[in-house]
Amino acid sequence: MTASERHNVVALAGRRIDAPNSKRTRFPLEQIPTVRNRLAEFLNYHEISLLVSSAACGADLLALDVASSLGVRCQVVLPYHPDKFRRSSVTDRPGEWGLLYDRLIYKIGAAGDLIVLDDKSTDEFAFRHTNEAIIHLASFAAMPEHAGAVLVWEGRSNGKNDLTAAFENLATAAGMAIYTILTR
Repeated sequence: MTASERHNVVALAGRRIDAPNSKRTRFPLEQIPTVRNRLAEFLNYHEISLLVSSAACGADLLALDVASSLGVRCQVVLPYHPDKFRRSSVTDRPGEWGLLYDRLIYKIGAAGDLIVLDDKSTDEFAFRHTNEAIIHLASFAAMPEHAGAVLVWEGRSNGKNDLTAAFENLATAAGMAIYTILTR
């Protein structure tokens, strides 16, 4: 890949950490160090200057933490108030996500890069709107070039309600190159 093929702005979405009673393995807790390393390698190799994502436990927070430590600017899109999002998408899974979320949201908010949609629709539609906003923001920031899209997942859709697969479809429709970082 040449430098002209690299995408310095990326939109990112992916799996949350598996729930304790999960029947399917998508992102096991013990894979955090491996995924963290893969994210760091990706961000460094592609010389990413802007990462746009949400901030759920798992892929989002790991990517934001790695990017922040590398000095990469981060924009975060939340579907609704940060406290509500923290309860529904951050601290409801195993791991120490709450403090990381608080630190990153404070830092990103202080930089003026926290976007709260205040979506009143159901969670599924609110998260779909969030995905659309992430794609839009990354595309706009990358102009006149195309942004890239990073999927942090096990590599396959779980059906028609799979939000990561929907994110991939949105990114493809926006002309983004798709990159995959595997969680298993």
